[in-house]
Amino acid sequence: MSETLLSSRNLAFELYEVLDAQGLTQRPRFAEHSRETFDAAIGTARSIAENLFAPHNRTSDEHEPQYLDGAAVLIPEVKPAVDAFLEAGFLNATREFEAGGMQLPNLLSQACFAHFQSANAATTSYPFLTMGAANLIESFGSAEQKARFLQPMIDGRFFGTMALTEPHAGSSLSDLRSKATPAADGSYRIKGNKIFISGGDHPLSENIVHMVLARLPDAPAGVKGISLFIVPKFLVNHDGSLGQRNDVILAGLFHKMGWRGTTSTALNFGDKDECVGYLVGKPHAGLSYMFQMMNEARIGVGMGAVMLGYAGYLYSLDYARQRPQGRLPDGKDASSAQVAIIEHADVRRMLLTQKAYVEGAFDLGLYAARLFDDTQTLPSEVERSTALELLDLLTPIVKSWPSEFCLKANELAIQILGGHGYTREYPVEQYYRDNRLNPIHEGTHGIQSLDLLGRKVALNNGAALKQLLKLIQACCQRAGQFDSLTHLRQPLEHLLARVSTVTLALLGDLMSGKVNQGLANSALYLKVFGHMVIGWRWLEQAIHAEHGLARLNSGAGNPTDAEFYQGKLQAARYFLTWEVPSCQHELALLEARDDTCLSMQDQWF
Repeated sequence: MSETLLSSRNLAFELYEVLDAQGLTQRPRFAEHSRETFDAAIGTARSIAENLFAPHNRTSDEHEPQYLDGAAVLIPEVKPAVDAFLEAGFLNATREFEAGGMQLPNLLSQACFAHFQSANAATTSYPFLTMGAANLIESFGSAEQKARFLQPMIDGRFFGTMALTEPHAGSSLSDLRSKATPAADGSYRIKGNKIFISGGDHPLSENIVHMVLARLPDAPAGVKGISLFIVPKFLVNHDGSLGQRNDVILAGLFHKMGWRGTTSTALNFGDKDECVGYLVGKPHAGLSYMFQMMNEARIGVGMGAVMLGYAGYLYSLDYARQRPQGRLPDGKDASSAQVAIIEHADVRRMLLTQKAYVEGAFDLGLYAARLFDDTQTLPSEVERSTALELLDLLTPIVKSWPSEFCLKANELAIQILGGHGYTREYPVEQYYRDNRLNPIHEGTHGIQSLDLLGRKVALNNGAALKQLLKLIQACCQRAGQFDSLTHLRQPLEHLLARVSTVTLALLGDLMSGKVNQGLANSALYLKVFGHMVIGWRWLEQAIHAEHGLARLNSGAGNPTDAEFYQGKLQAARYFLTWEVPSCQHELALLEARDDTCLSMQDQWF
């Protein structure tokens, strides 16, 4: 039976050959784990995803949540799937054993979660948002807030959301207008409107805890005047029981082209001036707190994009192997049997492009997950801080690169299916629609590119950038031990050198006050930087594939792995010799400070 969610062999390669998941068990926090416990968790995730999440993926797409009597109504298949996810412990996979968690490394938690993202992006979004909201309260909430709201979220009784976007402001959070007025009992009264709130209403939990950004009466203008509040759907009494319904109203549902099974809501807070909220942390520090959840969500969105691309790739691969059509160009005999379309060179090109995009991005997402483990469990504060710097730098890439290029993989999956690809009888068109939301989720490419070039690469005198460049240089040096990798290594080395030069020049513009000029083509910079990072990750995979082949040649390992490793080398060859050199055009535009877009006038359109 063909695998439909992700390749189990590729996952094992990533975990145990490339990223050394077993090495994490040498750290005290993960000492009770082993490859056996890791594989058991993965097996459970795969089973639940295949048996409860995947079967209603199409149904939830065809039967969207309905707005009835002021509430959102979902198809009945969603709750048993979510309940199984909760019962298996995946909501708290990384939490301590004492807190009811599995104390898994984040790397393994992401590997497990990837199965659900591939099986059903819409249903997976409900626990995904809850995990982020719970982590936010755990990091910044008071002891009372943790007792009243966090513990029920950990228990799976309460779910969570992030309520940022407002109708007039969109991504410009500095312009939000929601207000928070102090009340005599120490709580606040929240008033405002939020839109596009995923999971803002549903019947899956006893309560929904909204993490809301709003302004206090004395708040300064801009982002420095934003505070963070817990606003529950139902008030919670001191004994933990549910109280009356809070003044949070579901105003309606949005109907998006993808993720149709996720409620996308418009919420009104305080229509009756009775919406109770609780300040989290210090006044006016809300956006800095919320960035924790936003960054978690950005990495999650990136991995979600990977897995939708992965699902489309696996489906189109299986289809190409099964679908007979035509003959090879040198086949002149019309009476001869047709060949499977995977025999056609252009179909192989499209499949290889998909493989390079999705498996390259999958590696990066898991690498970022392991980096997060390093930020928490490396021995010294210096080491943990260094890992955090690199993770911060890579976050815009983890979010945006898969959102763009794994979406392209979905386009190619549709193309491989031909006319069938555009019909709803086949799943690839839904994968595309679902994935098309991810270039916008949690910040557009433009926003991520401004964050990368305008802030991340220069932080702490470019410490994270220098760290990344050294890692890539070291990878190229290690690849030098294999003559077969010379033609893969050289394009990456050329790109690395030129990106370094162009980055210094652009940062010079920013530091000299030429901000608009320096950032005008930041989207091109994001694409080039992302290709450099993915090229590095592919070269790492190629090195490990060569090591795998060497083991086979010495008589160790499973002989059937030879084709797997050859496939890795071919995908690395494709990305590093087809994709990486293509960045030279964007670099030339960046180097020349091309102002074609910047100098365009409104009246000229």
